[in-house]
Amino acid sequence: MVGVVIKSTGSWLDVETDEGMIYNCKLKGTFRTKGIKSTNPVAVGDYVKFLILDDNMTGLVNEILPRHNYLVRKATNLSKVSHIIAANLDQVFIIATLAFPRTSTGFIDRFLVTSEAYHIPASIVFNKIDLYNGKLNSQMAEFKKIYSEAGYYCFSVSAIRGDNLDILKASLQGRRTLFSGHSGVGKSALINAIEPNLDLKTKELSGYHKVGMHTTTFAEMIRLKDGGYIIDTPGIKEFGLSDFNRREIAERFPEVRRYMKECRFNNCSHVHEPGCAVQQALSEGKISESRFKNYLSILNDDYWKTTENDYRST
Repeated sequence: MVGVVIKSTGSWLDVETDEGMIYNCKLKGTFRTKGIKSTNPVAVGDYVKFLILDDNMTGLVNEILPRHNYLVRKATNLSKVSHIIAANLDQVFIIATLAFPRTSTGFIDRFLVTSEAYHIPASIVFNKIDLYNGKLNSQMAEFKKIYSEAGYYCFSVSAIRGDNLDILKASLQGRRTLFSGHSGVGKSALINAIEPNLDLKTKELSGYHKVGMHTTTFAEMIRLKDGGYIIDTPGIKEFGLSDFNRREIAERFPEVRRYMKECRFNNCSHVHEPGCAVQQALSEGKISESRFKNYLSILNDDYWKTTENDYRST
């Protein structure tokens, strides 16, 4: 049998066939570690082959079919290289908030860099705008300008009031979309607003620290009544890069990519070299200072000290 993984709880996978039958499956014993360099060899969105067991309700996954694409981040388990967030995606939506809790541009940019590397279109959804005051609205306008000029579509929505949800819904139709972000940014509330019959569990923020509390504890693909799917994932505290070569980072910033071919040296790092077109564009305001600062932060990440893909050795 062939099906798509619609839920992953770690030990068990829910696999749905084209006929709409859902089987609770485990991985074949030797399949777990053989040639696998991630914490989870199978991810939500994967198409798999499986055997139906005697009870006709459970199954055994024995093969992953080739992926169209997938998205990974550095695993928190240091014994493994990466964690696959989801596979076979049409687009990624980064759910962000400027307060309650705040999403840093560093987190956003690392997510965008990874999406660029795996050629998955990404957009940013600024949620909870019903809580924003004049200062936060001005900040959001500035963020939207920066990311729009870089080439990313930005939404500003309120799951509570319903602001701009019609625009967001239209962009989901017929597509498989990953929702990801910090805990507490309102992913579950937003999905409830888009698809009210789901009634996903939500929690309030911690009153003192304004820190998000986990509501989604496993990845799940949700079918939308108007067509398309949302893949809901647990909140991510940090987004570490995985499987990168340091030299590639500049190419994953679209606004840097526009100018880097004009640099004097073809191996320019865009940090200190003479004749750097990227530095020139930065001085002329064509590249955002905050985005470039995050580019430098990624270049100086400890990740490069522990990976064989060190820029200095290439």
